[in-house]
Amino acid sequence: MDRKSIVGLILIALILVVFSIFSPKGEQKANTDQDNSEQTNEVAVVEDSTSENETASVLTPKLDENGHQIIDSVKGTLFTDSLGRDTFIVVAPNIQDSEELSAPDKPAVAEEIITLENDVLILDFSTKGGRIKNVYLKDYRSYDDYVNERNAPLQLYDEKSTYGIVYKHKDSNVHTDELDFKVVNQSDDVITLESNRKGKIVGFTYKLKEGKYDLDYNVYFKGFSDEEVAKSSFTADFYLLATEKYYPNEKRMATVYWQYKDDDYDYIQISESQELEEKSDWICFRSTYFTAILSNKTGFGTNNSSLGLKAIPDEEQTKYIKQYTADVNLGATNAANTVEMNWYFGPVDYDVLVEYDNGTEDIVELGTGLFRWINKGAIRPLFNWLLGTGMGLGLAILILTIIVKLVLSPVNYKMYKSSAMMKVLRPEIEKIGKKYPKKEDALKKQQETMALYKETGVSPLAGCVPMLIQMPILFAIFRLFPSAIELRQKSFLWAEDLSTYDSPISFGFDIPFYGDHVSILTLLMSGTTLLYTHYNSANMQQPTQEGLPNMKFIMYLFPVMMIFFFNNYSSGLSYYYFISTLMTILIMFAIKKFFIDDNKILAKIEANRANPDKKKGKSKFQQRLEEAQRLQQERNKNKNK
Repeated sequence: MDRKSIVGLILIALILVVFSIFSPKGEQKANTDQDNSEQTNEVAVVEDSTSENETASVLTPKLDENGHQIIDSVKGTLFTDSLGRDTFIVVAPNIQDSEELSAPDKPAVAEEIITLENDVLILDFSTKGGRIKNVYLKDYRSYDDYVNERNAPLQLYDEKSTYGIVYKHKDSNVHTDELDFKVVNQSDDVITLESNRKGKIVGFTYKLKEGKYDLDYNVYFKGFSDEEVAKSSFTADFYLLATEKYYPNEKRMATVYWQYKDDDYDYIQISESQELEEKSDWICFRSTYFTAILSNKTGFGTNNSSLGLKAIPDEEQTKYIKQYTADVNLGATNAANTVEMNWYFGPVDYDVLVEYDNGTEDIVELGTGLFRWINKGAIRPLFNWLLGTGMGLGLAILILTIIVKLVLSPVNYKMYKSSAMMKVLRPEIEKIGKKYPKKEDALKKQQETMALYKETGVSPLAGCVPMLIQMPILFAIFRLFPSAIELRQKSFLWAEDLSTYDSPISFGFDIPFYGDHVSILTLLMSGTTLLYTHYNSANMQQPTQEGLPNMKFIMYLFPVMMIFFFNNYSSGLSYYYFISTLMTILIMFAIKKFFIDDNKILAKIEANRANPDKKKGKSKFQQRLEEAQRLQQERNKNKNK
């Protein structure tokens, strides 16, 4: 062998020796690792989201007895591989996320429902979001339960409705209605729930009151700065349930109200969103007869605050009324202070809401201005007093009508007397009309007619003034009855519910502009109005000038239109107008028979005519009318020049 061959053999030998030394140890180490993996759970560290998904795709999540994936706060998420071995998958932490790693989210837990109730409310609280999940009113029933004689409490809203607090964490918003809460305190009338996300604690304390429709709702923060709390907001997404007979009316009455602090209330009733311009004392989501009101002791702020109302999708029509939304600044400035709020879940009842002394009674539809004053000061107290005697609702409406008519009887007498005097003068007025038949003589005819009124002592406005006095009362009652919860689910004669229309006759199909039923009380109301119009039109003077409307035709058309307008309205309102108009006709005949004599009226007119020298003061209206006539005459003269 040469020198090179000897060196090559030596190197090969050395390689074999090294391989024999290290190879058994490596193989033994691999076998040892495999044995350990069969005895203990393997921890796989995933550097990014892609490798994690690739690893998890060949594994099966391992679930607990409640169907939730098992999660260990230290090892990670538990899976089972194809060999039945348990494997934890842990996402490797990023250095920038060390803060979040130090305060990890708690694993998802099963929802727990806690129920509190008092004499009038049943409330289901959920640990998912720490919110009130269901609200039931013990003293009320839905229309379906009422007609089917089911004694179930009325449900105001269900689990579809949510609300909570929104706060900033880094660059994202955290919604408490998506967090898990735990009960930290509970008694018969108080419950406190807390959420803990990455060391930031939000707590809700609810305190129920005996015999009341409201409960305290206090919010507190731990681990927050003042700036974070100042930017937090209250959000709500409510879907109030339909509870009445006539769904279109419920949609029409759906309203979002709010009251600016130390100011008047405002509202939206169509599908829109409204920015709040000032701090607000309370916000309100209202249906026809029930409402959810949230009031804030310090007031909701104006920073990006808005309220909204949206239509319900077609597939959810007749179940929910509308979608009510809120996103309002919480109004908090100090993280150490508790935000004191109050929930009201109850009826839209003026007498109940007025006790809170915060202006929420304004959501009751009693009209505005003079009409609201009449309802608050006279009609509603009288009506409630009658109901308080224990009489039935139908009888109470009847007596209310009689009282109102008696109070207005002096006014009615003046109106009927003026009507009778105009009837006696009609032949004279017709003579004047024949004397000046031409259109260009209209001014002369008007002047001579006014001279006749003056010399006989008859005022054409004498019948209008009493009518103007009565109109506010008629309009006030028009607003009162449809909004009076006292009428809800109270029956009378064939009407099963005086708060809605009576429908003893149903077609099974819809007639445009009328409906799918016949309201008997509406027909009676329209019939009596038509009868009154017939007798009253005998005293009406028809216009003789071209272009002026036929007043008789309009007056006869009005009762016919009422059939279509009131067919879907409150049967209690139709019943009141029917009784009121019927009594008006009876009073008119009584006054005509016992108090007004046409011969005496004619004698008085002739006596006034026989004393032309008798001076009478002119009213301001007559003075303005004569001045207008003089100016018109001057214009006509100037045109003829």
